[in-house]
Amino acid sequence: MTTADIAAARSANPVARLLTAVLIAAGLVLSVDWVSALTALVLELGLFFAVGARLEPVLKRGAVIAVAAALTAITIVLYGQPSGAVHWHLLLVTVSDGSIALALATFLRVLAIALPSVILFADVDPTELADGLGQVLKLPARFVLGALAGLRLVGLLGQDWQYLGYARRARGVADHARVRRVAGQCFALLVFAVRRGSKLATAMEARGFGAYPARSWARPSPFAAREFSLIAAGLVIAAAAITVSVATGSWNFIGAR
Repeated sequence: MTTADIAAARSANPVARLLTAVLIAAGLVLSVDWVSALTALVLELGLFFAVGARLEPVLKRGAVIAVAAALTAITIVLYGQPSGAVHWHLLLVTVSDGSIALALATFLRVLAIALPSVILFADVDPTELADGLGQVLKLPARFVLGALAGLRLVGLLGQDWQYLGYARRARGVADHARVRRVAGQCFALLVFAVRRGSKLATAMEARGFGAYPARSWARPSPFAAREFSLIAAGLVIAAAAITVSVATGSWNFIGAR
């Protein structure tokens, strides 16, 4: 892949990234086995670096997902349905060959499903995603723009929480009863958020953001060959994972469980 191809893939439409992650996840949820998950994971790593993902962010985000997957796997090892040889048993805890195999498959599957969503969306601008959802997927403008506006306001919650704390300390009501203080501050933050949301909705309606059916968009959201190539890569990964799993006899269709 040339430098131009890498740059094109990195600037691909967010909708294409979304569909790629959905295709990979759809192929992996059909079976609970470690072969398909490991195959998809290896191919995904190749895809990440092919589209120009840097090693450090991949490792950092992958480490967080690995911790979550490991916690899930530990739970399955201890409390999964026992089968085969039993290695340890205590009250409700049973560690067997079946629970270990299922835990390994789950660990790899969580990584294979979560990594594309995290890595491919690492540098996606919410506005570009909203443009794609409205223009490419033709989702209702009210839903898309409302979600975008809400997402833009999430960053204000931390600032509001800080200011509420300052105000309560200035009034002398934040020096004792910490549990009550936190509960009251959470309620006040909820009231602030509802009021701000109502004002924002009124302002957006007044400016024609909810116009239907003639909704215009300030920025075009192109969907061309590079987007179809990225989606095709996701389809190939899902198909290859299923094919390898079936060929090795490891395919375990989830509906048959």
